Amino acid sequence: MNSLFVRLLGLAYGVIVYCFFLATLLYAMGFVGSLFVPKGIDGGVAGPVIVAVLVNVALLGLFAVQHSVMARPGFKRRWTKIVPKPVERSTFVLFASAVLALLTWQWRPITAVVWTVTDPVAVGVLWVVFWLGWGTLLLATFLINHFELFGLAQVWRFFRRVQPAPQAFRTPGLYRWVRHPIYLGFLLAFWATPRMTVGHLLFALATTGYILIGIWFEERDLMVEFGEQYRRYRASAGMLVPRLGRRERPQPSASAGRASDTRSV
Repeated sequence: MNSLFVRLLGLAYGVIVYCFFLATLLYAMGFVGSLFVPKGIDGGVAGPVIVAVLVNVALLGLFAVQHSVMARPGFKRRWTKIVPKPVERSTFVLFASAVLALLTWQWRPITAVVWTVTDPVAVGVLWVVFWLGWGTLLLATFLINHFELFGLAQVWRFFRRVQPAPQAFRTPGLYRWVRHPIYLGFLLAFWATPRMTVGHLLFALATTGYILIGIWFEERDLMVEFGEQYRRYRASAGMLVPRLGRRERPQPSASAGRASDTRSV
């Protein structure tokens, strides 16, 4: 298991998966904004509305189920009996990226317009919020550990035969004020558009619902793992919006783990 060939294979696997994830994420950014990509969220040939709704709901459901099931600790314990632990995170990222790629490929447009913003200033503000959302998302991943989150750190340690160091419970940067800045970034990017179609609205509503449900499951797991420490953190930081008033600072801990947003993204 620890031969040089196996370790090289694991490292190559992690790097290839990360590149696939990065390409998929960049395409998804263009897809949601209908920018720079061959087919945006409102692109393609519109068909019967009922068919489009059924297909899109099925794609969104597949995305939600894959993320939620594979991110649960119980599933991970069983899954790592089949998939070697050093590549478990990369395998999760591979499945998540594949489902996201399928969603952007098979998405059916529903082009009826819900709202259109024409004022140039308002349009500019919405695009700023759109890009701010993606920027918030990416910044938040680097604040915790971008390369750990997407599997590269694990395969690199495996290649070097280095054991992971215990991680203290941390709330760096944005995490001091918002418990889930990655999810906040997604919401800003999904809702900020000067032209909201029914298809885009379906996407935004479904992903918002998934995010709220995902937060509930994630925080339940974090409460089990960190107990009173996470309860104090919840009291001091807002879920998606900074909490005003007196903040209760979480106490440092030597327990392994990280702030949040790492289980189901």
